Amino acid sequence: MVEEGAQEGGSGLLLILGGATTGKLLAILRAFPRSEPTKKRFVTEMINWSSKAGDYPYGDPELHHVAGSIFAEGLYYRPTILLGCSDAFPADIEHLECEPYDAERHLALGTKDSPEQLAKCEYEWYIQDDSHTAALYAARAVFPYLLVGNLRSANKAHLIFTSRLNSGNKSVSVQEVSSKSSDMRVYPVLPLLNFLGLLLLAVQRGSSDLFKQLAKHYAPHVKEVGVWDDALAQIGEMYFGIRIPRQGNPLFDMMGSMMGFGGGSPKPKPKKAEVAPPPAADLD
Repeated sequence: MVEEGAQEGGSGLLLILGGATTGKLLAILRAFPRSEPTKKRFVTEMINWSSKAGDYPYGDPELHHVAGSIFAEGLYYRPTILLGCSDAFPADIEHLECEPYDAERHLALGTKDSPEQLAKCEYEWYIQDDSHTAALYAARAVFPYLLVGNLRSANKAHLIFTSRLNSGNKSVSVQEVSSKSSDMRVYPVLPLLNFLGLLLLAVQRGSSDLFKQLAKHYAPHVKEVGVWDDALAQIGEMYFGIRIPRQGNPLFDMMGSMMGFGGGSPKPKPKKAEVAPPPAADLD
């Protein structure tokens, strides 16, 4: 049934989805051969179907979770391949999915189990890179959840990533810092990883002052990364009410001043995060 639908293209996939349930869709998805080129297309149409036929406007979380997990599975074997441990991975390893970007996109909208899967995905990706890049991969597990308003999952992903880092990379020193209100791991040689932990603490407390202090203190490190600015600006607006600077319209400003409008640009609409909000059940 899967092969026939795949060969028929989009119309075949839609035919499969005609009498679908979530359970049937998951069974079909898991039955796809690893090398099936239409798998991504099936996932897209499956999510679109669930957004129209189900209770979740952005697609069923369970479908997102399973799809994201499948797209990530190739990463789990890649370090083993590099070490030459041929007995530890499947015979058809060349066909394993290794699509971390697709995995991130789906797991960010998944279930309460998705943060663990995403953190695992990012860690396996990280260990193929230099040890000092840990924060870059941890952020890929934290920022998506923050940007969709899911603080609980962001905290869980951060905790799981750092726990795996502590147990898997003994060369990275860590200090446990505890207070009456919170516990935190501090990494003397990984300042941006400390920044992520403090960012989550600031969001949890709703402290715009702490967020501003963090942004100022870690500015040189964040600038060096070069790709966090947009995400942090949106986080600042979402959680702390810090408006994202938007370029004004000079012509409108001049006309407003002349006609007594007081100048300034029209009130901009809030900028939406790139990923749509997840189901309310996972929100903090």
